[in-house]
Amino acid sequence: MVLDGAGYHRSKEVVDEADKLGIKLHYLPPYSPNLNPIERLWKVMNERARSNKYFATAKECRQKIDHFLGETLPEIGASLVSRINDSFEMLKPAS
Repeated sequence: MVLDGAGYHRSKEVVDEADKLGIKLHYLPPYSPNLNPIERLWKVMNERARSNKYFATAKECRQKIDHFLGETLPEIGASLVSRINDSFEMLKPAS
């Protein structure tokens, strides 16, 4: 299983449970959001829902994010396929 380096992904409980279930954990390098497809979705959401916007309350912010996830995302989903995927170019080691 590939995980980012969040502390809760590296917790003893997670590591022990994965070991018990025979799951090998692999962690992405630190500061590598380009390797984590969900980070690309967060970027699009921030561009569409939060960028340069002031929300007087947390409720307003949540409503804007809910609108993005519930209405905007289904409308633009097909256009995101090229941005949100796990197709990475393989590089040759430097010699």
